Amino acid sequence: MKNPFRYFNSSPEIIRLAVMMYVRYPLSLRQVEDLLFERGIDICHETVRFWWNRFGPMFAAEIRKRWVHHGWYSNWRWHLDEVFVKINGETHYLWRAVDHEGEVLEVFVTKRRNRKAALQFLKRAMKRYGQPKVIVTDRLRSYRAAMNVIGNAADQECGRWLNNRAENSHQPFRRREGAMSKFRDIKTLQKFAAVHASTFNHFNLDRHLNSRSVYKQNRSAALAEWRQLAA
Repeated sequence: MKNPFRYFNSSPEIIRLAVMMYVRYPLSLRQVEDLLFERGIDICHETVRFWWNRFGPMFAAEIRKRWVHHGWYSNWRWHLDEVFVKINGETHYLWRAVDHEGEVLEVFVTKRRNRKAALQFLKRAMKRYGQPKVIVTDRLRSYRAAMNVIGNAADQECGRWLNNRAENSHQPFRRREGAMSKFRDIKTLQKFAAVHASTFNHFNLDRHLNSRSVYKQNRSAALAEWRQLAA
């Protein structure tokens, strides 16, 4: 494998740090530039933009590959939901699938919220992770129509509070979306949502479920793995 950093003057450590700060935290490009400058790293905010566009999908793909290889997800219960996202004043839909532990399995952007879009989303998720035992959704009819085509409509569950897991999974992305002042096109939205989902999974350490010592160990391990991406 060729070194992906071979044509860059900045070190891989700085590039990984800049990408992590921008994708993981609700910061603007100029805020990342200022924070790096406080650490003695003088780069332009457009450089941060170029780095996350160039290396963000690469890091996300490597995280996802390790995640799927080790089976760090569950097929017991999936939660599906979609949110409205404005792009140049036009409404688009960001579909999201999470497992029962809150790990983001798949994100998918469409212009419509019909059976065809739901079917594409379900096939995309099941191709990568297999078929779950139970799928929890809201009462959108597109889910039922798509699952009738697939043949697993009997696995669907709907309820007033059953899908809170998926609703809560939108919150980190919504905070990140606000810092970015919306998106310009559907390709950028799809790219960033996928990178953000993989980064979220990598640093999702279930802090509220672990003791302080266990959390610190997991955090150190996650940071060490991040620094080895594309090494």
